[in-house]
Amino acid sequence: MMRQPNDAKSVFISIKGLPVYSVDDNDAFELMTDGEYFHTDNVSTLTYEETSLTGANGMHTIFDIEPNRIVLRRDDGLTGDMIFDEQQKHHFLYATPFGSIMMGIDTHSITKCMSEDGGNLEIRYDIEVDNVAVSQNLFKLNIKSLPQ
Repeated sequence: MMRQPNDAKSVFISIKGLPVYSVDDNDAFELMTDGEYFHTDNVSTLTYEETSLTGANGMHTIFDIEPNRIVLRRDDGLTGDMIFDEQQKHHFLYATPFGSIMMGIDTHSITKCMSEDGGNLEIRYDIEVDNVAVSQNLFKLNIKSLPQ
């Protein structure tokens, strides 16, 4: 089914991310923002605009929540898609002001409960740089429909 712009719901989004074995709570982040949400069949799409708090002010972030994987895309045109898939490790090129880095996502678990009104998503994954694990992470999203 083709998604139409008028199918979008306004939503409130809570995003929490933290290293799993961090000794410093300052490594955790939490972002609360508004965005748009589509849900058809077993696929959900969430979009929101980054803020200055994330260091990517004005950039659009898109989550495609599919039955067997999650794809995180940004509209900067520099970085590749981050693909969270329990069946396969994925690599992408991450651009920085100092050059590009080959990174990998090794997903351990995806837990989700999505509906037409929003839902919850939790991803546990490792980040790799040049095939060396550098951090274990937990990422949580909570999406709630706003009154129309």
